[in-house]
Amino acid sequence: MATKKVTVTIPEDLLDEIRADAAERGLSAYVAEALRFKRDRDRLLELVDWLQEEHGPVTEDEHAAALVELDELDAEHERRRTAAQHNAGEAA
Repeated sequence: MATKKVTVTIPEDLLDEIRADAAERGLSAYVAEALRFKRDRDRLLELVDWLQEEHGPVTEDEHAAALVELDELDAEHERRRTAAQHNAGEAA
């Protein structure tokens, strides 16, 4: 993947924190990941705005149902992660 060097200005205290968090993978990788995350979040917010224009705002019941579904997905993800770790331990 092609890369390009750019110059940005970041508050010094934030940069110190980021460097500490990004030590192993590097500052550039950390910043690129953060920018991708921000870009993806902005796109999702645009989608939400469009969907609400098309279909109206989300109701409290719909919101509650979505939260329940997310909790169920998180629980399933945790079960799979735990099982994978368990299986990896048996293989070792």
